[in-house]
Amino acid sequence: MITLVLGGARSGKSAVAERLAAGLAEPITYIATLEVGDDADLAARIERHRARRPPRWRTVEVGEGLPQLLRVTAGSVLVDSLGPWVSAAPDMNVDGEALCLALLRRAGDTVVVSEEVGMSVHPSTEEGRRFCDALGTLNQAVAAQADEVILVVAGTTIHLEQPSAL
Repeated sequence: MITLVLGGARSGKSAVAERLAAGLAEPITYIATLEVGDDADLAARIERHRARRPPRWRTVEVGEGLPQLLRVTAGSVLVDSLGPWVSAAPDMNVDGEALCLALLRRAGDTVVVSEEVGMSVHPSTEEGRRFCDALGTLNQAVAAQADEVILVVAGTTIHLEQPSAL
């Protein structure tokens, strides 16, 4: 089963995804797509995320190798999140097709977290517009493969209908 959890900044999407993952079969691997670097505020946020997770969950940090890692990781997986994966890629060009194939071919359940960029202000920079285009396109591709798509707003969830269900 593939579940896509979408939400804006500070919407609570990661906490919702963690609750979903906690109900999945073990082992559970948390795949982090963001590298901290020298940002102290970001490091503190990541530490708060780590503190919420059960210690028995394995954490793996990954960059562009996300599709490959998904193919070889057994058990249930929580990917948090697609936005940093896109933003870290050269020219924000990721292999969405490889990601979707890896998600579809996994034997275990997968929860994928991503930032919903379609409800924000129109970016004022070309780079911001490229990011929104790249992540929005990737979100649509993953949603088309997902069994369930959940939008998180202010910590509450809205279950979205798949296009084929309309």
